[in-house]
Amino acid sequence: MSLPFARRLDLVETSAIRELFKLLGKPGIISFAGGFPDSALFDVEGLREASAAALATDPGAALQYGATEGFQPLRQQLAALMASKGCSGLTPDSLIVTTGSQQALDLIGKTLIDPGDRVIVEGPTFLATIQCFRLYGAELVSAPVDGQGVQTDALERLIVEHRPKLIYLIPTFGNPSGATLSRERRLRVLELAARYRTVVVEDDPYGDLYFGEPPPPSLLALSDQVPGSRDWLAHCGSLSKVLSPGLRLGWLIAPAEWLARATMCKQFSDAHTSTFSQATAAHYLQSGRLGAALERVRPVYAQRARAMGSALQRELGDAIAFVPPQGGLFIWARLTGAHGTLSDGAELARRAIARGVAFVPGAPFFASQADASTLRLSFATMDTARIEEGVARLGSALRQA
Repeated sequence: MSLPFARRLDLVETSAIRELFKLLGKPGIISFAGGFPDSALFDVEGLREASAAALATDPGAALQYGATEGFQPLRQQLAALMASKGCSGLTPDSLIVTTGSQQALDLIGKTLIDPGDRVIVEGPTFLATIQCFRLYGAELVSAPVDGQGVQTDALERLIVEHRPKLIYLIPTFGNPSGATLSRERRLRVLELAARYRTVVVEDDPYGDLYFGEPPPPSLLALSDQVPGSRDWLAHCGSLSKVLSPGLRLGWLIAPAEWLARATMCKQFSDAHTSTFSQATAAHYLQSGRLGAALERVRPVYAQRARAMGSALQRELGDAIAFVPPQGGLFIWARLTGAHGTLSDGAELARRAIARGVAFVPGAPFFASQADASTLRLSFATMDTARIEEGVARLGSALRQA
């Protein structure tokens, strides 16, 4: 029997990353595949205290149904958090709480995208965004990316040519590119949004995970400098990479009319995000522990990024090219084919799995014109010894006859 599935399911495939995880049960596997924060670095004590405070302070509110827009104390804390990052004029009503930032992306798809709409994304970009927007029938257009993020001259040409419904960007430590949009280009993106009256969605799950100097301010923080740009700007935030993905907490900042439509759609899907998670996060943010937790995490990820970069240069030499990341969780690399070495990321992934190391080939991260020579490596969950061993295995797989 063939069930009458919705035709929109024909537009998407199962995530290549999730499918890869099925291969990782082999003992001794070293995985550079997942985009996870290291669970050993979670502030367990702080979260324990916060959850206890949520139950002690107002257990009825923490355990009961809640408002679709979000638990008001958490909305207050998130508005304050964004204000501390230079985002002026925000109130708790300027945002809604979502079940992870991925729900924010889904709500954007539900509220804005009709079948056949053009949407510009970075090439490469977050795989789940490609899947989500395609599910709603978007025709995706890739904008080229370099070490300073999306190339704004090319972006303007694509805006003029395609008149997109929206533009989706990860300006800071992008997934998978690791690239950070320069301040100059950020202002240019805002100018383009205002000039062409085009919605820009800024996704910012990694901005707090910088290794040295902080990155440029977010598009949202800079929007005051470009008149009219905030009317066309949405900002997605998340606690998953900086606090805990298990809390499943994100937020969406957007113009009021848009938030109202997104809230309506959220009512249809999950009624509201877990009130207990929200109450826990509200107490945690109020405690002031997040800053100290980030100060502990940043140097660990920075050390692991340096270890992976050094190992890649040592083991693969000029057969691989990459820009050392300044934050985030990933190294985005390209196989050069130097000296006749392999230049196909998917084939290298198959060889690497056989040698006990996993990564994600880069092609699925492109909405169009995929570069098959690319790959994404996450350094977040392995210590330096395991990173060096895993990269040595990768080098051996590359040199395999």
